[in-house]
Amino acid sequence: MKTIGLLFASNVFMTAAWYGHLRFKSSPLWKAILFSWAIAFFEYCLQVPANRWGYGQFTAAQLKIAQEVITLVVFAAFAWLWLGEQLRWNEAAAFGLVIGAVVLVSLR
Repeated sequence: MKTIGLLFASNVFMTAAWYGHLRFKSSPLWKAILFSWAIAFFEYCLQVPANRWGYGQFTAAQLKIAQEVITLVVFAAFAWLWLGEQLRWNEAAAFGLVIGAVVLVSLR
């Protein structure tokens, strides 16, 4: 559970670093890049321990698939709350396919 919690927290930082600046398009690009790198530092501070501690309990493939699902959940919430975007049907369907990948990779 610690691994999943750290992956979730790291994805909040990652999503903010990658997409948070989209609300501030009038700001110079160099500022967006520097600010994004500063945020990404904290993402790495959570991501690296999550993978290190989780490896062994999970395979590398399971960690990656979990990361992708968490990324989609965090991004969907971020896009809705921060960017004011609605999830479209085809995006929801794609999310469902990723959930299917989680099920497949979890089979032993």
